[in-house]
Amino acid sequence: MPIIHYIPDDVEIEVEAGTTILQASWQSNIPHTHVCGGNARCSTCRVMIIEGKDHCQPRNREEGLLARRLSFTPDIRLACQTQVTGDVTIRRLVLDQEDIDLVAQPEHGTREDHIGAERKVAILFSDIRNFTTFAEVVPAYDVIHILNRYFYEMDHLVQAYGGYVDNHIGDGIMALFGVEGEPDAALNAVQAGLAMLEAVERFRPYVQVMYPWDFQIGIGVHYGEVVIGTLGAINKKMTAIGDSVNFASRIESATKDTGVHFLISEDTYYEIKDKALEVERVRLRLKGKRGEHALYAVKQLRD
Repeated sequence: MPIIHYIPDDVEIEVEAGTTILQASWQSNIPHTHVCGGNARCSTCRVMIIEGKDHCQPRNREEGLLARRLSFTPDIRLACQTQVTGDVTIRRLVLDQEDIDLVAQPEHGTREDHIGAERKVAILFSDIRNFTTFAEVVPAYDVIHILNRYFYEMDHLVQAYGGYVDNHIGDGIMALFGVEGEPDAALNAVQAGLAMLEAVERFRPYVQVMYPWDFQIGIGVHYGEVVIGTLGAINKKMTAIGDSVNFASRIESATKDTGVHFLISEDTYYEIKDKALEVERVRLRLKGKRGEHALYAVKQLRD
């Protein structure tokens, strides 16, 4: 039977031929990070094969895709996918207790929520127009007051439509819809965006009474795949990571160039097209993205 020798643990484990290195670690209670759950969706379980590369089965399709993406050398393998047929010596690339604690299951809540889970959600970004200029000429107290008043209204609207306020980024808001797999995430996000615009129309006279400033916002929504997980060591917070988040942010930025206050991606539009009224389609180049992208300005939804 094959023997796996772990470095720097200096532990040897006898396993059945065809066992993966990660399975061997599990069976022997050797701490071995595997953020995606051992599904070749991350590289946190990777190991270096010190001796016995010929005793490891060739990379399968899933491992090969990730290895090419991250430019792995032949001696770097994913423990979750690498099956051994003979004796090997490996070095774990997660070595200290801090790394192990980082992905350890929390006392409360699910492991999935802590370490990350792939989900399809609607991401909403909003931003106040010309806020930097406003903040430069208005006392700091007034700036904080206006922001707090604005966030109070917007955050409650996001929650009213089933969303989760992920973050306040300066004067911007990032919100997620469908984090727990709720249905109609894209529709809820679009409804929230339209409600936010209506609230701003009510808020503008309040601002204009005190300041010579036309309060306006831009909103962008995209519906796509992200990884949901908690980040941070002390003040842990759930957030979304992935290209879909960047895409939603780019869509919001495009509202500045088009003069349209609310734009959604094509993926979002396909989810809500039966409900959409007064739709305008535009094709734009987005900063940091290749080619042109179809975006939609939705001004109204069917009741």
